[in-house]
Amino acid sequence: MKLIYPAIFTPYDEDGEKGYVVVFPDLPGCSTGGDSLGEALEMAEDAASGWILTSIEDGETIPQASRIQDVHAEEEGAFVNLVRLDIGTYAKLHSNKAVKKTLTIPQWLNTVAEKEGVNFSKILQEALLASIHASPKEMTHQQNEK
Repeated sequence: MKLIYPAIFTPYDEDGEKGYVVVFPDLPGCSTGGDSLGEALEMAEDAASGWILTSIEDGETIPQASRIQDVHAEEEGAFVNLVRLDIGTYAKLHSNKAVKKTLTIPQWLNTVAEKEGVNFSKILQEALLASIHASPKEMTHQQNEK
């Protein structure tokens, strides 16, 4: 799942240290920073991806992203930039939380699959990933229906 959220980048220069503070208006409490613009952007991707992944794992609704033109940087020198998040890739790298699921399949299918050495968990994960290629709006709508 790929998402894009606007973030406010605010430069600072205090006691000889320079950098950027990054805040995501749509993700309450999600903020980070970096010593350079590049580092701040990298940290922003990481912080927002972690925020979104935690929300998904906790069964919470993912906030819809604001339009960039609706987000305003109030402080001098601050600017708004879009940050791209690849939640699937982030989850593969940072989440090892597993959930046990019980499912039912026909006995004949189970017997044949076991004889073939099928990895049931791997097949189920691949099928689920293939089936959830939904837009962020659809994912939010699905979570709201729960």
